[in-house]
Amino acid sequence: MKNILLTGGAGYIGSQVANLLLDKGLKVTIIDSLITGNKKLIPKKAKFFKSDIGNKKKISNFLQNNSFDAVMHFAGLIKVEESFKKRKKYNLFNFIKAKTFFQTCMDNNLNTIIFSSTASVYGEKTKFKYNENSPKKPTNPYAKSKLRLEKFLIEKIKQKKINCIILRYFNVAGADHKMRTGLIDKKSSHLIKVASEVATGQRKKLIVNGNNYNTKDGTTIRDFIHVMDLANIHILSLEYLLKKGKSEIFNCGYGKGYSVMQVIKSFNKILKNKMSIFFGPRRQGDAISVVANISKIKKKIKWKPKYNKLDLIIKSSLKWEKKINN
Repeated sequence: MKNILLTGGAGYIGSQVANLLLDKGLKVTIIDSLITGNKKLIPKKAKFFKSDIGNKKKISNFLQNNSFDAVMHFAGLIKVEESFKKRKKYNLFNFIKAKTFFQTCMDNNLNTIIFSSTASVYGEKTKFKYNENSPKKPTNPYAKSKLRLEKFLIEKIKQKKINCIILRYFNVAGADHKMRTGLIDKKSSHLIKVASEVATGQRKKLIVNGNNYNTKDGTTIRDFIHVMDLANIHILSLEYLLKKGKSEIFNCGYGKGYSVMQVIKSFNKILKNKMSIFFGPRRQGDAISVVANISKIKKKIKWKPKYNKLDLIIKSSLKWEKKINN
């Protein structure tokens, strides 16, 4: 039975992957400092070790006393707006501490790695879908911190120190179909999460950041992927890495973009009452359109999305919001 180590397993995506790994009969151990994670999201069957991933001595002792087949790294800070105000903190958590952690893993012969990166490493592009070789022009400190860690890992791949799959997430949304886990965050900036809070009375209004972009309805376009499909990508990536030992970079999206207003219209169709929206100024670091080219991931790991309908994503998000606020 394979034993998988997850950092940040008390977070939104980490906990979803942990549940799916356990569903598949694998062993799961979670390392989380619980700075942004929530202990309620840790599956009961998973082992839990509370630690900062940058604590080299503590992590070394832990790795020496346990044996793992692979590590999946989810830990990190993810808020674009906050990253402008706390540049040093984002570099510390997302690059320096993560680099220390990976170095400690390598020192202890744990060299099979899956890394959660972000599509925001690509930066600005309006007309085309991003493929994995698209130019990297991050427009915010969050994306820059992620790209720095990507470059570190790519260097270690070239040196044959690790086998690694880098997953570039597009916009992750929705919740576990069994309602075991989902997004818990009182200050979320995720559109579908915020809209779900408005729809369930947790927030009074939805602010649309900018309606004068060069798009059909003036609002930004994003590629939304259901968290369940993203979790399945991790399972397939793990199988690929353990069988073939080939390092890869994959885009994780559906290859279809929806504008902010299209998402709101979908919400209004599902809800009995229309939500009140207000138009605010553009957010710093927001790209006009971020949509994935997913031909590589479909070909290499034979991934087939199961939940690629916007209303499915929205309904699961609404159901989760009602659950956590009852």
